[in-house]
Amino acid sequence: MAKNDIPDRPDFLTDDVLSALNAGHYHATYDVLGPHKSGNRRWITTYQPGATRVTATVSGKQTELPRVSGDVFSGRVPGKTYTLTVHYEDGTEHNGHDPFSFDPVLSDMDKYLFGEGTHKELWRVLGAHVTTHQGIQGVHFAVWAPNARRVSVIGDFNMWDSCRHPMCPAGETGIWEAFLPGVTDGALYKYQVVGADGQVRDKADPAGFGSQHPPEQASIVRDIAGYGWRDAAWMKDRAARADRAQPISIYEVHLGSWRRRYDDNGRPLSYQELARDLVSYVKYMGFTHIELMPVSEFPFDGSWGYQPVGLYAPTIRFGPPNEFRDFVDEAHAAGIGVLLDWVPGHFPTDPHGLIQFDGTALYEHADPREGFHQDWNTLIPNYGRTEVKNYFIANALYWLEEYHLDGLRVDAVASMLYRDYSRNDGEWVPNKDGGRENYEAIAFLQEMNTAAYGADASIMTVAEESTSFPGVSQPAHTGGLGFGYKWNMGWMNDTLRYMEQDPIYRQHDHHLMTFPIDWAFSENFILPISHDEVVHGKGSMLTKMPGTEWEKFANLRAYYAFMWTQPGKKLLFMGCEFAQPEEWNHDAELNWGAAEHPAHKGIQRLVQDLNHLYRDVPALHAKDCEHAGFAWVCNDPTQSVMGYLRKGEDADKDVLVVCNFTPVERTAFRVGVPNAGHWREILNTDATIYGGANRGNLGGCDARDIPADGCAHSVTLTLPPLSVIVLQS
Repeated sequence: MAKNDIPDRPDFLTDDVLSALNAGHYHATYDVLGPHKSGNRRWITTYQPGATRVTATVSGKQTELPRVSGDVFSGRVPGKTYTLTVHYEDGTEHNGHDPFSFDPVLSDMDKYLFGEGTHKELWRVLGAHVTTHQGIQGVHFAVWAPNARRVSVIGDFNMWDSCRHPMCPAGETGIWEAFLPGVTDGALYKYQVVGADGQVRDKADPAGFGSQHPPEQASIVRDIAGYGWRDAAWMKDRAARADRAQPISIYEVHLGSWRRRYDDNGRPLSYQELARDLVSYVKYMGFTHIELMPVSEFPFDGSWGYQPVGLYAPTIRFGPPNEFRDFVDEAHAAGIGVLLDWVPGHFPTDPHGLIQFDGTALYEHADPREGFHQDWNTLIPNYGRTEVKNYFIANALYWLEEYHLDGLRVDAVASMLYRDYSRNDGEWVPNKDGGRENYEAIAFLQEMNTAAYGADASIMTVAEESTSFPGVSQPAHTGGLGFGYKWNMGWMNDTLRYMEQDPIYRQHDHHLMTFPIDWAFSENFILPISHDEVVHGKGSMLTKMPGTEWEKFANLRAYYAFMWTQPGKKLLFMGCEFAQPEEWNHDAELNWGAAEHPAHKGIQRLVQDLNHLYRDVPALHAKDCEHAGFAWVCNDPTQSVMGYLRKGEDADKDVLVVCNFTPVERTAFRVGVPNAGHWREILNTDATIYGGANRGNLGGCDARDIPADGCAHSVTLTLPPLSVIVLQS
C-alpha cells in the first residue's frame, strides 16, 4: 500500500496500539475504543474480528468506518450516541450499541466503600446485573482482579472471544467493569483474566448469581430483582422464633438425597417440588426449622456442597434462584424457618474458582502454612485482607437479605480459629504474639455476626465449633464471637459413646450422660445429631445401638427422648427420624421403604411426638440455655438410671424425666419430686405406638409425702427396660 493509501486515523491509534489491539494484548482499551476526540474531531474506533465492513449510525445517518489495521475500524463521526452495523463475509450482519460508548456504571461511593472494605451490599456492585444504563438495556459486569494485566467478559454472546469485550479498570479499586448492551438474563459467561504472571485463566464469576450445571463451569446471568415475596407476616414475627426461650427443633437436609424422582431418571427433587413435599413433611413432623446443607454452587457432588465455588449462586441442581426463593417462601407460609450451612472457612482448588484469581494469591494466602487445609485439600481465605473479608461478610448478608433465610450455620469454625488446626509442628505460622489463635479469622467472625445481627436482629447464626474456645455464643462487643448458638459437639460425642456400649458396661461410664450438664450453659447450645454421625463407616443411628433388634429400637427411642428432654435446642439429620437402617448415601434417596415398617414407623411417631411435646410444654424449652431450667433429682450408676427436672417459669408445671438405660424393668423405683399431687405421664418410649410393650405407670402417679433425693415428696415408678418416662405435675 502506498503511503497516500494509508487510511486516515486518530492520533492515539499508533502502530503499537493497533498491533496490541489486534493481538488482544492492549490493556487500556477504553482509552482508544469507542468515541474519542483527536484534534477537534470525534472518532469512533471499534475492534470487530471477522468483519468485512462496519458502519455507524448517528441520528439516522450511516457513516462507514474504514478498516485501519487488521480488525480495527475507525472513522470520524459527528455525535457520541450511535449504533454499529457489522457485516460478515457470509452475508450476515449484527446491529447494536457499542459497549465502548457507555460511561462507567460504578459510583464513587461504591468505589470508596469497596476500598474501605465496608460495602455491606457488595453483590449489588460486583457480578452480572441486568440493568438499563443510559436508556439502553443490557448487563453490567464487574469483577475484582487488582493484579490482572487484562480482564475480558467472554460468553455465548461474543463467541467466547476475549478480544471483543475487554473490561475497564474502575479507578484504583482493582475492580474491572463493562456494560454490554443487548446481553440478557440467561446468558452464559466467564471472565478471561490475563494474570500478573502472564497466564490466561478463564474464571467463573465470584459474585455471579447463577452457574451452569456441573461439570460445566460457566456462570449464568440471573436477574434476581423484583421477586414477589409473600412472607411479610413471617418476617415481622420471626424474631420470637429465634429467641433462646423458644423451642427450636431443626431438621437437617441434603436436598439432593432426601427424595428422588425415579420416574424421571432418578433426579433429585426441584426447589419447587421440595417446597411442596419437604415443607409439608417437616410441618407434619413438628420441626420448627429446616437446615440445608450448602446450596452455594459447588462442582463436586461428593463434597455435599462444603467446597463451594459459586458463593453467590444457589446451585442449579434444583432450579434457578427464584425457585429457591419459592422454597423459602413456602416454608415461611407453613411456619417453618430455613437455615443455611454457610462455608467461609475454605474453598476448593478448581481452576475456574477463586484460586490464583488474578495470577496472585488474591483470596487465599500465599504461604501454604497459613492457607492450605491438608484435611480437605482446600484453600483458606485471607481474612486479614480487607477486600476478602468484605467479600465474605457481604455474602452472609446476601443470603439473609436476598433469600430471606432465617439464619446461617457456619461450617468448620474450629478450623478457622486455630492456625495449627490439624497441623504438625513446623507446618503452621504463629500469630504476631507467637500463639496459635487466628486473630484475623476471629475478627472476621465477630464482624460477620455484628453485621448480620445489625442488619436484622431476628436472624440466628450458629457455629459448628468442636473445641472449648470461649465465648462462641457471647456478644462480640464483650469479646465473644457473636454467634447466637453453638453446636454442642461434646454432648454428642459423650452421649453416643455411652449409647453404643453394651448396657452391662454402661454403669462404668455413667458420667458420659451426666457430665455434659456441667458445661451445658456455658454457651447457647444446640444438641446435634448431624449428617457427620451417619457417614464414612460410622453406621446409621440404629446400627450404633447394641443388642437384639428390639433392643436396638428401644435404645434409640430412649436416646431420642433423652436428647429432646435435655437442655439445648435440637438438630436431627434426615432419615434419623425413622431410624434408617443404612448409612446415608448422597447418591440415593433415603430408604423411605423402611419407614413403612412398624418399628421404624414407631421411631418416626416418637420423634413427631417429641417435637410437639417440646413445643407445647414450656418447661422443656423456655430455659434451654439457663441453669435454672435443669436440676438432677436422682442418679443411680449401678442401675444406669438417671432422673432430672426441666423447669419453666411456672414451678407448678415442672417436668420430671426418668431414664432407664438397661434392658431390665425397674419396679417401685422411688424418685424425689418438688411438688405434691398428681404427676401425669406425658410420654413413655415403651408405649406400643412407638414399638414398645406398653409398660409403665397407667398414665401417671400421685406424689407422696416421703422425702427422697433432697425433695419433700416422691413418686414410685415402674421403669420399663431401655426407656424414658416423662411426667408433669
